[in-house]
Parts: sequence; structure tokens; C-alpha cells
Amino acid sequence: MALTDSRKAYLQIHFCVVLWGFTAILGKMISLPALPLVWWRLVIVLAALALVPRVWRGLRAMTARLRWAYAGIGALVALHWLTFYGAIKLSNASVGVTCIALGTVFVALLEPWLARSRFSKRELALGVLVLPGVVLVVGGVPAGMHDGIIVGTISAVLVALFGSLNKRLVEHGDPLAVTAIELGAGALVLTALAPVMPTLFPAFAGDLLVMPGPRDAWLLLALSLACTLLPFTLSLIALRHMSAFAQQLAVNLEPVYAIVLAIALLGEQRELSGQFYLGVAVILAAVFIHPLLGRPRPLQADVLATSEAKGAAD
Repeated sequence: MALTDSRKAYLQIHFCVVLWGFTAILGKMISLPALPLVWWRLVIVLAALALVPRVWRGLRAMTARLRWAYAGIGALVALHWLTFYGAIKLSNASVGVTCIALGTVFVALLEPWLARSRFSKRELALGVLVLPGVVLVVGGVPAGMHDGIIVGTISAVLVALFGSLNKRLVEHGDPLAVTAIELGAGALVLTALAPVMPTLFPAFAGDLLVMPGPRDAWLLLALSLACTLLPFTLSLIALRHMSAFAQQLAVNLEPVYAIVLAIALLGEQRELSGQFYLGVAVILAAVFIHPLLGRPRPLQADVLATSEAKGAAD
């Protein structure tokens, strides 16, 4: 029996979400500190995008003012990735993706101001609902991982910021070209930060110009191509045949997949208590309730996923 376009789309988007779940796992497995890890990921993806003619056409079609606007957002994107992988290095993959799940709550609070949309009291209630889950998560991890939770929460705030700002400019640029500008600007920002990072955040610092070892190089290629560009392309195809509501419900499963993978591949359940997983359940319950409170907002835990939301209407 042949699959319908709609059923294919659902299979494709769930495959994409599984691949995104691997980003946290690969981030934990790569031995590089957060700064060079993110820098190399940006450079590899940019090199791949440079080979796509559509990217160059999209760049030529933009005004200089629009390019600068996307570049500013790209700085936030780079800081998000830096803090996301920093949180994973300071704790583990499960804690990192759990903190990113808070992004949906932060966007409910920040988007009315940044995207000029109406404030919702129901979405404020969603933020309150998440608080018990956060308390359980913090109490369910070793004290040495609390810094990772703080950094991960900052990363979630950055997701809300750049997701909401991108929403204001959603119709003004080709998704691939926008991704190239944002990631290019992000790479420049991290290059500029590299000399001061050992003083500001020594846990994140690392030499950008040192070539990764063979193992890290293969993992970086998998992170950049298999877990970034591949799901991006597949999601553009899938989102032509599914609603934004269905997309958000699927993407909300990313922390679930990532935690399952962390247990299976990294044995992280030995580091975390049942209280942590109860807190995760509370947070995810709030995240799944979020689309039911009003119109769905396609906020993702990754910059290219944000571009997918922009490409949904293409």
C-alpha cells in the first residue's frame, strides 16, 4: 500500500526530530570544548551551504539592511549554540536538552514584546506550570551539574530571543540564505570571542585553529551534515504536507528522543535520579500543552530548525 504525501511527511519529520536528538549526544561525545565545537560546526555547515546556488541567489536578493538584521540574530544563534553545548559539557546531554525544552515557555513570555504579538495570560500560566518541573530537575541532579542547568537555561532564553526576532523577519528572505547569513555572522562572533574566552568562560574556551583529531572530525561531520543539513532539507519537504501544529508536536519530542538516546548510548541514567525524570515529565507536559493554548508557534531547539519554520510556507 503506497504512502500518502501526508503520511510520508509525518515519517520524515519524526526522522528529522530523531536526528536532532543526536545533536546533544554528539556534543557530549566530541572531546572539544564548547567554543571550538560550535565554531567547527558553523564552518562545516557554511562550507556546505556555499556549494548551493540557491544560497547565493537569495543573498543577492536581500537588501543590506536586511542582511545586517539577520547577522545580528546570527550572533544570538551562536551564543545559543555555545551555551547549549557548554551546558552539556558542564552536566550531560539529558540535562542540556531538558533546559532547552524551557525555550517554549520563554518564547511565550518574550514574543509579545519582540514580535509585536498579543500577550496571553494563558501562556503566562504555562510558565508557572513549568516551575515545579524545574525545581524537580535541579533537585534531581548532582550538585556539580547545577552550573550546567544555569547555562542551559540561558541557552533556552537565547532560543526564545532569536526565534522571536526571526519571526518578525520570516517573510523577507530565503531560508537557506538566511541560515547562511546567521551562521556566518555567528562564526565571526565566536572568532572574535575566542581570545577573551579563557578569561570570561574558561570552561568553554579552546583553540579554534587546532585541527580536531580523527574521531572528533568524523563526529563533527556527522553533527554538521547528518544532524543539521540533512534534517533541514527533509523538513522543508515534509512541512509542505503537514500543519504547523503537527510540526510543533513532533519537534516537542526532541528532548524525549535525546534523553532515550543518552540512556542507551551514554548510560546517563546512572548519573540522574528519578526526581530528575519526574521533573522532565512535568516540563514536557507543559510543552505539549502549549500548542493547545492558542496558535502554534514553531520554535525549535536549533537554528536550522528555526529556518525550517520559515520555510514551511515555501
